[in-house]
Amino acid sequence: MKKILFLHGLESKPGGSKARMLSHKGYQVLNPHIPKSSWKDSVKIAQETIDIEMPDIIVGSSRGGAVALNVDPRGAKLVLIAPAWKRFGADLQHCDGSTVILHCADDDLVDYEDSEELAGKTGANLIPCGKSHRMDDPDALDAIIDAVNWCSKR
Repeated sequence: MKKILFLHGLESKPGGSKARMLSHKGYQVLNPHIPKSSWKDSVKIAQETIDIEMPDIIVGSSRGGAVALNVDPRGAKLVLIAPAWKRFGADLQHCDGSTVILHCADDDLVDYEDSEELAGKTGANLIPCGKSHRMDDPDALDAIIDAVNWCSKR
C-alpha cells in the first residue's frame, strides 16, 4: 500500500474531504495538523513526518503545497494542488518533471499563472482542472486520484 503525506491548506484541518477520499481509494494517508499560526512549525512538522514515515507521495493543497516545496521529500513524488508558493515561498530544487500541479484556471485565491510559472521553471506537469480553489468538485477529485495514481507508478 502506497503511503501519502497530505498537507492541508491554511483554513483546512486534518481529516478533510481530499485526505478522506485518498484513504477510501486504498492509500495509507498521513494527515498531520500544520498550524496556520507558524510557517516554521508547519515546515518542521511536515519534515519530521517525512523523516519518520518515508511517504511515497506528498500531496500539498494551497499553503500545504508551499510547505511541500520547502521540505526534503526524501524521494517522495509531489502532487501540488493550487500551491501558494508565491505567497509563502518555495525551494524549487525538489520540484521537477515528476511533479504534478493541479490548479483551477478560475481560482480566485491563488493565481493560476503562479502554477504556470512554477511549471515553466521546473518542468512540472500542470493540469488545469476543478471549479474553484477548494478543488473539491468531481473533476478536481478525479484529477487528484489520477495524479496520485500516476505518481505511484513512477
